[in-house]
Amino acid sequence: MQPLNVLTWHVHGNYLYYLSQAPHRFYLPVKAGRPEGYGGRLPGLPWPDNVIDVPADAVADLDIDLILFQSRRNYVEDRDILSDAQRRLPQIFLEHDPPRESPTDTRHPFDEPDGLLVHVTAFNELMWDNDRTPTRVIEHGVMVPDGVRYTGEIEKGLVVVNGLPKRGRRLGADVFERVRSEIPLDLVGLGSEAAGGLGEIGHDELPRLMARYRFFFNPIRYTSLGLAVCEAMSVGMPVVALATTEMATVVENGVSGYADTRVDVLVERMRRLLDDPSEAARLGAGAGRTARRRFDMQRFVRDWNAAFGDAVAGVRSRVSDREDEARRLSAHA
Repeated sequence: MQPLNVLTWHVHGNYLYYLSQAPHRFYLPVKAGRPEGYGGRLPGLPWPDNVIDVPADAVADLDIDLILFQSRRNYVEDRDILSDAQRRLPQIFLEHDPPRESPTDTRHPFDEPDGLLVHVTAFNELMWDNDRTPTRVIEHGVMVPDGVRYTGEIEKGLVVVNGLPKRGRRLGADVFERVRSEIPLDLVGLGSEAAGGLGEIGHDELPRLMARYRFFFNPIRYTSLGLAVCEAMSVGMPVVALATTEMATVVENGVSGYADTRVDVLVERMRRLLDDPSEAARLGAGAGRTARRRFDMQRFVRDWNAAFGDAVAGVRSRVSDREDEARRLSAHA
């Protein structure tokens, strides 16, 4: 397909980096001081040339083909930077998370029967009340540096969660502390130093670090599927996780790791992995197979190309239908 000019906001940097592998131009509005959503090409990621910063007050003058919202704020408030003509362009809402207010009865804010609501997991699509808006699931696609493969020589588990000490039970801060009292764990992520963690690790360095740990542990009760999980599996790392949200379909017990809602059972599985590196390597190989099947970057790009193409074609078709109807009415006037 022909490259499109897509306007979006910097909401989830790692996801945006992977999305930028699609052959389109992504324009990011930037404001002075780079407040939330307006950070543009923030440091820490190897942004390609098709990701372009633009002053927020110049967005209305851009030649744009499609608007990609990534948060309620984008859709409700940040659309103020768009021109009237841009607000009539094809619209996609990329929903990164499951609903927070109620897990089953929350109406999604993107109420656009002519738009497209993209969920990153089937669980998220299931739980949101999407009402009349067309939906589609595009699972994650990730890349890891060439040659980075699981070795597992560090006899610990690795946890990757940003802001875990402040984000409480939903992200499993209590589960992490409980397990850490019995199993050696290292915590990585923004603000992790407050919990004795290693701090934030750069995007390219994280897979290399992951590969050296015996297993990846995901203590999160309720959120979307983390990209770090996909990256860990892509380097061939076994995963131990709570069997909640989409994780229940990602980790296959005894094949790619272990998933359970009983923390004591998970602790026993971790002990086994620490005691038996060959078993950890076997499960890591299974995780790698799952990652190649589900989180392939070429599949991810194809899915997004299809979504962009369908959104643009749908709007053009509806405009054409309205023009045809207007001509028909004019002819009979």
